[in-house]
Amino acid sequence: MTKERSLTLVDSSGWIELASDGPLADRFSEYLEEAGQVITPSIVVYEVYKRLKRDASETIADAILAHMGNTRVIAFDDQLAIQAAEVSLHHGLAMADAIIYATAQSHRATLVTGDADFKNLPNVLYFGK
Repeated sequence: MTKERSLTLVDSSGWIELASDGPLADRFSEYLEEAGQVITPSIVVYEVYKRLKRDASETIADAILAHMGNTRVIAFDDQLAIQAAEVSLHHGLAMADAIIYATAQSHRATLVTGDADFKNLPNVLYFGK
């Protein structure tokens, strides 16, 4: 019997690392293998698409966007906004980071990230450079 993997949220830093084939790309890709177990906040879609289109190419941005579409994209609604505000106040996170962390918390997902702003928070798997 195989153990079912819990939900994972790979944040913008992980998707960008993967798209740019950075030194930690393999570590992040491991958490994206089972797309059905991955949630992606809509703000991560925004951040990643904007950055890749600006810094790489529209082709790369579209390819990553298609990959993200295989995950469960989570919309930002009023309940998540309130939870993100609470998270921001409690942990001192900027708005986008608070939305990402609140999304992970609300779905009991592990946040997989390369962003040092998250590294000491509960239920975070941080890959430093």
